[in-house]
Amino acid sequence: MDKGVCVIVGAGPGNGAAMGARFAEDGYRVALCARNKEKLNKIAGKIKGSRAFQYDVKDTETASEVFAQIRQQFGPVDVLIYNAGAGAFQNIDDATLESFQDAWEVNCRGLFQTVKEVLPDMRAAGTGNIVIIGATASIKGGANFAPFASAKAGQRGLAQSLARYLGPERIHVSYVILDGILNLQRTRQHMEGKPDEFFMEPSQIAEAVYFLTQQQSQAWTFELDLRPFGEKW
Repeated sequence: MDKGVCVIVGAGPGNGAAMGARFAEDGYRVALCARNKEKLNKIAGKIKGSRAFQYDVKDTETASEVFAQIRQQFGPVDVLIYNAGAGAFQNIDDATLESFQDAWEVNCRGLFQTVKEVLPDMRAAGTGNIVIIGATASIKGGANFAPFASAKAGQRGLAQSLARYLGPERIHVSYVILDGILNLQRTRQHMEGKPDEFFMEPSQIAEAVYFLTQQQSQAWTFELDLRPFGEKW
C-alpha cells in the first residue's frame, strides 16, 4: 500500500534510520536527508523504498533544489520529520557567538526554512504531518547548555506557533521531547556498564513518532515526552 512520501531531515544511524525503516515498513516512500551523502547511502541501502538526498539545513541556498529533487523522484511530501539538531554544551563563559549562532541555525532557522518547503504540498493535499524532534533542554535550560537550550527552546516555540496556525488547515504539527540517552554504539562506549534499560531505543522512538502521524484530527497530540522509565525528571 502506497501511503505517500515521508521526508526525514537529519537522518543518522540512530533515530533517523529507525524512523525511516518504520515508515517504509508501512508503505511510505522515504527521503532520507542529511549532510553526509556517503553515510546516507549506507542507511538507504538497508531501507527498502528509501533514497538519500544530501541536505545541509544551514545552507539556505540549496533547500529549494533538494525538495524539488524529492518531488521529482518521489512526489509531494505528506510527512516531514525534522530530526536535525546541534548545539554546543557550554555555559555562558565557554560559549562563543559562533557556537550560539550554529545551534540556532540548525534548530530554528533550518526548521523554519524546511517547513516553508513542504507547506505547498500539504496545503494542496488538504492535510499533512510535521513532527519535530526536540529535547529536554527546550523546557529546562541547564547551566552548561546555553547555546543548545536556547536554540531548542526557540524551536519549541516555533513548533507551537506552527501547530496553532496550521491546525485549522488539517496540518498536524507535533513536538517530541526526548529525555534520555540513545542506545547507540558511541553512547555505549562512553557509558560502559550502564544497563540496557538506561538507554532509549531508536526503534521505540520511531514507533511513537509514527503513531503521531496516524492520529485523527479530533484528538491530536502537540507535545509528547519520551524517556526511559528510570530517567529522573
